Amino acid sequence: MNGERHPNVLDRALRLFADVKAGEGANVLILAVNVFLLLTAYYILKPLRDGLIIGEKGPEFAAYMSAAMAFLLVPVIALYGKMADRYPRRRLINSVTLFFAACTVAFFLVGRAGIEIGVAFFIWIGIFNVMILALFWGFANDLYTNEEGERLFPIVQVGGALGAIVGARAVAEMVEPLGLYLPMLLAGGLLVFSLLLTNWVDRRERIRTEATVDPGLSTATSPAATGEFRMDTGEFKNLREALKEALEREERGDVEAEPPVVEPAIESGKGAFALVFKTRYLLYIAVLVLLLNWVNTNGENLLNFLIASAAEDAVAADPTGSLTVSQWATAFRGSFYYWVNVVALVTQLFFVSRIIKYFGVHVAIMILPIIALGSYALIALYPVIKYVRWAKTAENSTDYSLQNTVQQALFLPTTREQKYKAKQVTDAFSKRVGDTLAGLTVFVVANFLGTSIRAFALLNIVLVLIWLVVAFRIGREYKELVRTGRPPV
Repeated sequence: MNGERHPNVLDRALRLFADVKAGEGANVLILAVNVFLLLTAYYILKPLRDGLIIGEKGPEFAAYMSAAMAFLLVPVIALYGKMADRYPRRRLINSVTLFFAACTVAFFLVGRAGIEIGVAFFIWIGIFNVMILALFWGFANDLYTNEEGERLFPIVQVGGALGAIVGARAVAEMVEPLGLYLPMLLAGGLLVFSLLLTNWVDRRERIRTEATVDPGLSTATSPAATGEFRMDTGEFKNLREALKEALEREERGDVEAEPPVVEPAIESGKGAFALVFKTRYLLYIAVLVLLLNWVNTNGENLLNFLIASAAEDAVAADPTGSLTVSQWATAFRGSFYYWVNVVALVTQLFFVSRIIKYFGVHVAIMILPIIALGSYALIALYPVIKYVRWAKTAENSTDYSLQNTVQQALFLPTTREQKYKAKQVTDAFSKRVGDTLAGLTVFVVANFLGTSIRAFALLNIVLVLIWLVVAFRIGREYKELVRTGRPPV
């Protein structure tokens, strides 16, 4: 057919991993490199966080810091929501990312000055990672339709899996020769570089989807948190057609006719928390994220207790006397994250797109809780560091690959306002509330059960069963939203 686009070499190469159609390869690859940079930066910073807090305060104190993150996120998300109501998406992303990049410089300077930064850095990382990734995936959801996102998000997430591997391996190699602070500057530089790609793909997508849109109403000028669907689909098509009709009447000289007024489908301007609590589908997602992170953080905390004990034994056995608890813990965590993300990458490359294609999002969202159920059953039977490490590797690698991809796809049928504002609540606040509940779990277990590893595992088994029920309800609602083509209300 004349004018029909044919797949290029890049499109065909990417088809090994997902169903990429003609002309889609370049933009999806740019997004994949973008999230690669973000995850590389995060996984350089994350082991530093663990090493600093374990070395300065110990693993039990680290668990309690999650409550501080959750409380701080309330005003932060409220401020972010106001920015999303005012700023176009590119300016919103640039402002938030540059702020976090500047923070890495500040932590480097303070740390090199000899001041303890473990607590502040731990809390900052907890806010940074959830906000920056929620912002990126809100942007990615804004670019693609339901059908496009389900096909292409697995490719985008490959970049995240690769970035996590590179970051974890890099910091494990850098921490001994460079210390704990210089790698922070590298992470900040990667954040700035990621903005170049964000702005590039933003321009490319506006050319593709908004060529006929009035410049005053495009995503380049409209606030990120508007009530419409994507600019080339849904209610915005009605607005675009109305503008076109008005221009045609003006050219005919029909000046008496009033241009039609097209109201957005959903009123914008609501607070981020209000959007979630007044929308059942979004509330389900928030509860799912809370349960997921309560379970996962319980697992991370029990692993931290085992790491601290093993680190003390390693330091005591070190013949040179130069090894510190922070160094051993950072190196262990770097190696742990490396293997988690190797498994996640293989899963992402060869299984995620096929699971979504053949089984659907509603089935895929049930897989991680089933794996977690098996992992904590194993830990309850064999609570030693070797088995805990590999059980957590199975859980975390599935979380970082399949679960993360599916969780982002849940926002494909939502409005732009829900993508940019409500997503910060479901992805950032709910995650930290789950971490806070995990902190309370540490307090109860440590004070009444003597930091029993089996107690953590048995509690997680109960929480996973509840998580399975919530995941089933979300999957059912997602299918209905995609079938009807309506946003969640």
